[in-house]
Amino acid sequence: MVELDHPFSTGRPLEENWQAILDLERLVPCVQGGSVLEKTGPDSVKAEIKVKMGAMSLTYAGTVTVIEQDPEQHRAVLQVKSRETKGQGHANADVTFSLADGGGTIHTAAQITGKAASMGEGVMVSVLDALINDFTQNLSNI
Repeated sequence: MVELDHPFSTGRPLEENWQAILDLERLVPCVQGGSVLEKTGPDSVKAEIKVKMGAMSLTYAGTVTVIEQDPEQHRAVLQVKSRETKGQGHANADVTFSLADGGGTIHTAAQITGKAASMGEGVMVSVLDALINDFTQNLSNI
């Protein structure tokens, strides 16, 4: 299990941040290489992400679901469940957003197996960290 925390800033009011986090069709493409394939319910989508790890490129496909929402605390938990499209591995994560005026924090708890895990924890953490940092930059543009 890899756990990371990232602060982020959007410069937007709290309510706008809250709406952006819950809109998965806008949120998922903020992840570099991420795209929504299909909306499957009010709080879930089928999605895929293409990730580069060194010389290796991996594609994961699965679901992103809002599993917890607390509008009063402005806290939401998203669950990501995905599998390598050409392999045996998976990448699953619980992503907790705690929002405030102008931004907030993201806590990511990820479990990764397969080819990505074989690269070693240091590589996995640096790739995941870069993906989340890029995501936080893109988040301010939606």
